[in-house]
This record gives sequence, C-alpha cells and structure tokens, in this order.
Amino acid sequence: MDLVTELIGFLGFSLIAVASIIAVMNPASTIAVYTALTEGMSGSERKKVIYTSMKIAFIVLAFFALTGQLIFSIFNITVPAFQIAGGILLISVATGMLSTRGEAYSTADLENIAVVPLAFPLSCGPGTITTVILLASGPEGIWSVVAVFLGIIVALAVSYVGMLYGPRIFSLIGEGGLRVVPKLMAIIVLAIAIQFIINGTAAAMPQLLANLDLTWLV
Repeated sequence: MDLVTELIGFLGFSLIAVASIIAVMNPASTIAVYTALTEGMSGSERKKVIYTSMKIAFIVLAFFALTGQLIFSIFNITVPAFQIAGGILLISVATGMLSTRGEAYSTADLENIAVVPLAFPLSCGPGTITTVILLASGPEGIWSVVAVFLGIIVALAVSYVGMLYGPRIFSLIGEGGLRVVPKLMAIIVLAIAIQFIINGTAAAMPQLLANLDLTWLV
C-alpha cells in the first residue's frame, strides 16, 4: 500500500514538474525566435544550431537541478540578478534581429545563436532555472530530482521538434510574411527582455532599499 501511495505521489509530482517546466520554458517563444534567426541557413546548419542549443540547455538545467541551491549560496547569486542578466542578453539579440539583412553565417555565428538566445535565456533562462531548483528540492526526495529530469527532457523535446519543423510551418506564410515575421519576433523578444529586467528589478528592490542609507532624509 505504501509503495502504491509513493508511486501515485511520484506520478502526480512528475505531472506538476513537466507542466511547470514546459510552461515557464515556453518552447513556442524559442521556436519563433529560432525560426527568425535561422532564416537563410541550410538544413544542416539549422540542425547544428538545434542540437547545440538543446545540448547546452540540458547540461545547464541538469547541473542546476543537482547543485543549483549550492551554487546560488556559494556565489551569493539571486534570482533577480539572473532575470536582469537574461534581459540584457535578450536586448542585444533583439537589436541584432532588427538590423539583420539575411547575411551569411559563419561557424562562430551558428555557435553564438545556439548559446544566446536559444539556450540562454530562452530554453534555460532565469525562470526555468529557478523552477528546476525549486522542484528538485521538493518533498519527494530523490524522486523529485527524477521528476525534474523528466520535465526537462519533455520540455526540451517539445522545443526540439518545434524547431525542427518550425521553418516548414513558417514557409507557408510566404516570402512577404517572412520579411515581416523576423521584425515582429524582434519586437516580441525585446518586450520579453524588458519584462525580464522589470521583474528582476522589482524583485531586487526590497534588497536595494534595505541597503540604502535613508537616515539623512529624517
């Protein structure tokens, strides 16, 4: 009976972990940005970007699932700091998307796109890392970590399949649409970046105000 109860508890927690990680990771935004950034690339180049970004995202999320709380404590890193850093990275990506004119990509460019923004901060951004850390420290013990790994794998699989077939879907829009979509995606990415910074700043305000010396106002 205890085994059945534990199994039911694990399955329930696994569903929560999978749903939470997918919701926070938001593979749809990753797919849209990937499609916009890889316009004009060959099929092999696109597959290389997908594979690299997913590999990096899995390694980062797995690492934080196992050691996240320890790393945050050692380096005294806060979640708001991650949010602000991710927002700044996305701003640079958005401005690049607005100015790009479909030029050829070098090997270094492909690696850069795979790392920023596809791996970080989209696939394994501050929100996803925080979610993974919190879930991994859940009440199920070692099974919490197993459930988190299951959620990571499922979420990245959704992103992988979406990126693999995303360009085909976007090709239905037509040539004129393809000129517009990257610019629209750039605006969306820029908005996401600003929201990251706003959220991080708002969360950090109590700490910032606590460190300010306001006695001179009295």
